[in-house]
Amino acid sequence: MSQPVPPPNQSQQPYDAQPGGNPYAGQQPGQPGVPTGNPFAGQQPGQFGGAPFAPAAPARNNIALGAVTAVITAIVTAVLYGVIAGAIEREVSYIAIGVGFLIGFAAGKVGGSNPVLPIVSAVLSPGAVYLGQLIGMAVIVSDKFSVSFTDVFFDKFGPLTDAWSEAAGFKTYLFIAIAAVAAYGGAKKASD
Repeated sequence: MSQPVPPPNQSQQPYDAQPGGNPYAGQQPGQPGVPTGNPFAGQQPGQFGGAPFAPAAPARNNIALGAVTAVITAIVTAVLYGVIAGAIEREVSYIAIGVGFLIGFAAGKVGGSNPVLPIVSAVLSPGAVYLGQLIGMAVIVSDKFSVSFTDVFFDKFGPLTDAWSEAAGFKTYLFIAIAAVAAYGGAKKASD
């Protein structure tokens, strides 16, 4: 038969513990001597010479700032799209969707939830995609004929747009339209 274990003698309890064997049972968390696992417990906010971090307030209905951001993003993404297309010497239609989404997302993030910004983004994105495709064609022509990009793009802009019109097909126009939809969606997503 097994013998029952006698209850612990109160005089043998360590650290002024409560019955049951837990030496910290009588203390409240945060008191000295009670390990909480937090190395910063007991310190006051701003104790190290600064105020607590406060995040910036989100933008709300700033249509002017959102529209300016959309224009700048359209120009930057058009140039990037053109450089990528010119470097690989082909039109990358899926990048057109990214161009549209970035324009809308940036406008919505900076300008807030103004309902005009998705429309502005959707109007700007086809122009950015078109400009990017023209830049890509100018890069290809300048590399192929060893002339400067600026000569092809600025001096021969008419023939460049004519060549784009001849090369553009259903797929080109489809992805330009999808870029506009992506811009609208990107602005809505960012403002949520």
